[in-house]
Amino acid sequence: MNPTLVTTTEAVDKAFYIVLGICGLMLVGVTVAMLWFLWRYNRKRQPIPLSQKDQNLWLEVTWTIIPTVLVMLMFWYGWEGYLSLRRVPDGAMHIKATARMWSWSFAYDNGKIADKLYVPVGQPVKVELIAEDVLHSFYVPAFRVKRDTVPGMPTYAWFVAEKPGSYDLFCAEYCGVGHSSMITTVEALPVADFSDWLQQIAAVSGEGLLQQHGCLGCHSLDGSRLVGPTLKGLAGQTVEVVTAGQTRTLTRDRAYLERSLLDPAADLVDDYPPAMPSYAGRLSDADLTGMVDFLLQSTPESSTKAPSGDDDHKNDRADDDDHKNDRADDDDHGHDQANASQRGAALAAELGCLGCHSLDGSRQVGPSFKGIFGRPVSVEPGGGQVEMTADAAYLERAIRTPSSEIVVGYPPAMPPYPQLSDEDLAALLAWLQSVQ
Repeated sequence: MNPTLVTTTEAVDKAFYIVLGICGLMLVGVTVAMLWFLWRYNRKRQPIPLSQKDQNLWLEVTWTIIPTVLVMLMFWYGWEGYLSLRRVPDGAMHIKATARMWSWSFAYDNGKIADKLYVPVGQPVKVELIAEDVLHSFYVPAFRVKRDTVPGMPTYAWFVAEKPGSYDLFCAEYCGVGHSSMITTVEALPVADFSDWLQQIAAVSGEGLLQQHGCLGCHSLDGSRLVGPTLKGLAGQTVEVVTAGQTRTLTRDRAYLERSLLDPAADLVDDYPPAMPSYAGRLSDADLTGMVDFLLQSTPESSTKAPSGDDDHKNDRADDDDHKNDRADDDDHGHDQANASQRGAALAAELGCLGCHSLDGSRQVGPSFKGIFGRPVSVEPGGGQVEMTADAAYLERAIRTPSSEIVVGYPPAMPPYPQLSDEDLAALLAWLQSVQ
């Protein structure tokens, strides 16, 4: 690395420490002067003022010049630090960063695209910042870099990674419901390793295309609920959508998936926000085909295939293992319960339940979840007080329509959750039963 190059980290740190030092010096000076005046001019020591001076030219000049010099020093180093953030060194490597709800995509000059920002150690990197939808902010604390990305207003940031490592990269501007998940990393690699990585341009898989275009920031591949519907097992499923204000049922085939990518506002999936941008004009025909092919590879878990005559001998051998499967049923049920409980815990965090309900028995806005399943509870359904048991039926009502039975001593602050699917509700109940 060029020894004369002032990196963004050095520029910001220098300005910060100088401003901090001046502020500390002024704090000490003001504090010492205050304490000296308290001692020197205490009424017990000087009941009658001795000085009759009403002005002191040198004192006024001193307290004007010294603060002015200090403030100008802070301004100068702050200005120099800002210019260092905007002066990109010659020969800096160019990378294009695209921000969208709610993911980052990084494109290199040779055509390679990644969801993490890979950079060579010791080399200046200029990151061109583009926002496709709303306001985002490119923030890498380790390199003292933070720059807003505004739609229609390309800008840039630059930095130097001085040593190998993985550094957090955040969006520092609230950009919607998935803002907190818009996190990736800067991967600083030795120059030789970075060159090898950059030259490895393989055909992008369907999953890679989904990641590349930011789809996995809102859609899961494992069945979990995120901002948008999961992409697991889409092929052949039926789905309820709202088209031009009317609810109808469609089959998730190739035509539906292509329309969902190119015109997502045409058929809005029920219970999900209309947050997806259109990819019309942004996807090549090859990318569109690759993404849809990947989504159609999986089939719904309920689909079955009738055995052919050639498979009869396999079925005969499988009969011998039936008793083993029977013995495993109880274990499978336990695993299912554990999985449902884990899903319920994730849902509780996602829906904000733990902002009002504790897990340790402490009182918050709402009752604690600790030992709630089977616990007696006093509620007021329409004015009168009734004793009930917090069983599955009660907890389901408390989640779906919480205002129908207000727990005594707590405010009616909980919103209803009628949009939860039966599967999500069952997962929440399984988790609540496990909270002891």
